[in-house]
Amino acid sequence: MALVAGIDSSTQSVKIVVCEADTGEIVRSARAAHPAGTEVSAAKWWSAYQEAAAAPGLLDGVQALAVGGQQHGMVSLDADGELVRDALLWNDNRSAPDAVDLIKELGGSQVWADAVGSVPVASMTVSKVRWLARAEPELAARTSAVMLPHDWLTWQLGVRGFSPVTDRGDASGTCYFDATKNEYRHDLVKLAFGADLDVPRVAAPSEIVGHTRDGIAIAPGTGDNMAAGLGLGINSGEAVVSLGTSGTAFTRTARQTHEPTGTVAGFADATGGFLPLVCTLNGARNLVATAELLGVSLETLSDLALSAPAGSEGVSFIPYLEGERTPPLPDARGELVGLTLKNMKPENIARAAIEGVLWSLAYGVQVLREQTGAISRITLTGGASQSRAVGPIASAVFGLPIVVTETFESVAVGAAKQAAWALTGDLPQWPVPMASEHQPSGTDESAAAAINDRYSALLQDHFLGH
Repeated sequence: MALVAGIDSSTQSVKIVVCEADTGEIVRSARAAHPAGTEVSAAKWWSAYQEAAAAPGLLDGVQALAVGGQQHGMVSLDADGELVRDALLWNDNRSAPDAVDLIKELGGSQVWADAVGSVPVASMTVSKVRWLARAEPELAARTSAVMLPHDWLTWQLGVRGFSPVTDRGDASGTCYFDATKNEYRHDLVKLAFGADLDVPRVAAPSEIVGHTRDGIAIAPGTGDNMAAGLGLGINSGEAVVSLGTSGTAFTRTARQTHEPTGTVAGFADATGGFLPLVCTLNGARNLVATAELLGVSLETLSDLALSAPAGSEGVSFIPYLEGERTPPLPDARGELVGLTLKNMKPENIARAAIEGVLWSLAYGVQVLREQTGAISRITLTGGASQSRAVGPIASAVFGLPIVVTETFESVAVGAAKQAAWALTGDLPQWPVPMASEHQPSGTDESAAAAINDRYSALLQDHFLGH
């Protein structure tokens, strides 16, 4: 029985799953926490991996592994390959002004979208590279190379026995890689940094790039969203909506998107295709905050939300508690709108919080649909999807059939799937565990249209119209 391992090095923790290469069945797993914050030493990721991997017998018999890592984070290295400073993570917004400057300097959002499929926002690596050059010139002067979190961890796993590598999926999130031509845009690196930087080689999707100290084959790895898409086996005409710390919505296409507003990032996937994606900063933590506001448990929050009618009797929750990435509103704040003496009830506030978080992703799915064609089904995954209220309410926000996965480490499993591909030469087809399905009624479809109209008007009036 061949075994493979997938490593999900996320914002909050590292998770390792060991799977049967033929079936995808998880036979062992372990995890360890990452430090909190938006600025973290990459060395902490390695320490956390070592802690998780030390679980007795965890990697026994494993023949190949791969890393799915949080996208966009900037790992800066000197000429000797040593860390220059702590990594800036995707959710660090200090580079928002630098994204604005880069857009202007290249000639506008459409020029960026045409060049690399995405428009710089604070999360993108290119914006962080500019921030480093502007805000910390002494550290920038020491920096000769930049890589992404999964690239760095892969390099450590191989005991630095090979030149740093990445894959086209994660590279496409830097905003200086053209995934259509499969080449770096060094002119954009120079625009951002003022000089060129060394960047990792882009490996083929199923390549074995090296081996661990114990002889385990290492596949290229990829970004977390690309690994999730691989783990979930997403098809064209479907969209995945993931509700975790952040929210994402993505689909799979044969051609790259070039959407100029920055709502859709024209990413590559982990197989050679493309993964147009919408990402929001505000996911499950909004629901936790709402439960705390109401003084109830998350289970009671679900009960309250399900007792309120679709549309929450006109109460709207703008979920920008931590600013927002899509649309790019880093300084925005959340709002409760439309309160009256009649509708200011705990159940309406509870439901509005869930509707608001889901709407921000439904807004993105609508733009995905405009860019990629019809989307007929939503696969809902991530920690918050396990709430009893989220699936049914999603039907009345998206107006589409909703399939909710079971609790499923899609990123780690996707990385393991890539490792199996590299080991055997064939991309396996592993089943995805499904928990429930929700078919929208006519009432749900009407509610979805009304919710979208109301929230879109609030977005325009309260944020984009200023």
